[in-house]
Amino acid sequence: MDIPSHVIELIKYAIEEDVGHGDITTNLLVPETNESKALYIAKGNFVLAGMPFAEEVFSILDSSVSFKIFYNDGARVSKGDVLAEVVGKTRVLLAGERISLNILQRLCGIATLTSQYVDTVRGTRAKILDTRKTTPCHRFMEKYAVRVGGGTNHRFGLYDGILIKDNHIEEVGSIGEAVRSAKFGHHLARIEVEVENLKELQEAIEAGADIVMLDNMSTRDMAEAVAYASGRVTIEASGNISLENVREVAETGVDLISVGALTHSAVAADISMKIVK
Repeated sequence: MDIPSHVIELIKYAIEEDVGHGDITTNLLVPETNESKALYIAKGNFVLAGMPFAEEVFSILDSSVSFKIFYNDGARVSKGDVLAEVVGKTRVLLAGERISLNILQRLCGIATLTSQYVDTVRGTRAKILDTRKTTPCHRFMEKYAVRVGGGTNHRFGLYDGILIKDNHIEEVGSIGEAVRSAKFGHHLARIEVEVENLKELQEAIEAGADIVMLDNMSTRDMAEAVAYASGRVTIEASGNISLENVREVAETGVDLISVGALTHSAVAADISMKIVK
């Protein structure tokens, strides 16, 4: 995988943040010439994500380090599985340990939670989407983890998709005017608009919206919205979606379900890096 330059710079900043002028403890205890082998070990069951970024940590620290991956991203691993092996200068391995683990654990958590949502709606037409509720500057990696977990990425930022929300509508005056203005200003892009009730849905469809986001609607209203839209627009459900209710939401017939929890509430996977003789 080609890692974007801004992600590489982010990893460099993470190294600088953690290592600074040097690892005092390791430099006092471990001779500079010592070499070691370390294993990444799963301490639970989860979907693996983030190996290319973990490898990049050591590539930046010391390009001579060997990083051997035993499971590819997307694999469902079990407690005790050895995920990867890293061989090189001991000081380098210990310098990259926490940074690489922080990335891996975070991304595995996101991929695992995403896979749970995807599995829960399996058999329906609904796709699970992420949102922009990501850790600042980590969006590329976190949205990558969503894809690894079987989810689909929503717009990456404000620059690559038109989504008319409540504050836009308040500023412009009406849904219809907002949609028409967006179409006039950017006629080649698909236009999504957020609605809160069936009356607003009707207005959005009549104005020519391509996608309508049902914001915090009851599943009863969602089902009615799907029936009313009758395939004229793509229907997305959003707001207060959880593993407990996502199946019920999917069964209303919506096309998309966006879930902020995928990236803002995922629990980190448990992984350790152990030096072995």
